[in-house]
Amino acid sequence: MKLIDMQVEDYLKLVASDAPAPGGGSASALCGAQGIGLVSMVAKLTAGKEKFSAYHPVCRTVMAKADTLCEKLTAQIDVDTDAYGRIADAFKMPKATDEEKAARKAAIGDATLYATRVPLETMSLGVQSMECAAELIGSYNTNCASDVGCGIYGMLSCVRGAWLNVLINVGGISDAAAAEELRSKGQELADRAEKLAEELSAKVRACI
Repeated sequence: MKLIDMQVEDYLKLVASDAPAPGGGSASALCGAQGIGLVSMVAKLTAGKEKFSAYHPVCRTVMAKADTLCEKLTAQIDVDTDAYGRIADAFKMPKATDEEKAARKAAIGDATLYATRVPLETMSLGVQSMECAAELIGSYNTNCASDVGCGIYGMLSCVRGAWLNVLINVGGISDAAAAEELRSKGQELADRAEKLAEELSAKVRACI
């Protein structure tokens, strides 16, 4: 069963168990999905009120983007756990002969590279979600400001958590150039997220 098909209580029990996955990467994706989900909710609530008709065009644009981003981040919950599974399977490969050792080493390398790219994609989706939220600022029912703020913090947690997963995996990549490229992209996304969170949360707090 996919994680996203589980009951919330069952998922949380699994997270809190001694199972190694789902771990931080999946949890980060969930934070992001909930964050952008809140932004979509606020856009829909605003678009549903005639007195906010001036905001409707922006809200409709945000709704479409937010729902797509929420779907992608939701998918990342399982993708990240699958990435961990690839690494675990690679380490279980036989290593009795030189050929087996070589195959195992190659598989571990490929799995580690993949397991680094997955949270990097989660980071990218988290930043895109924050940029989507930025479009809504100034064009929504401010009675929902706390929901927007919670969404922003959820997306920031998504990016921060996914960044940690990039960092812990990137050290295992033997290709120095590839590792540096991934690390550089991750740092850029992390910096972007921190700046956006500071700017957006300040605007939200001004409405509360």
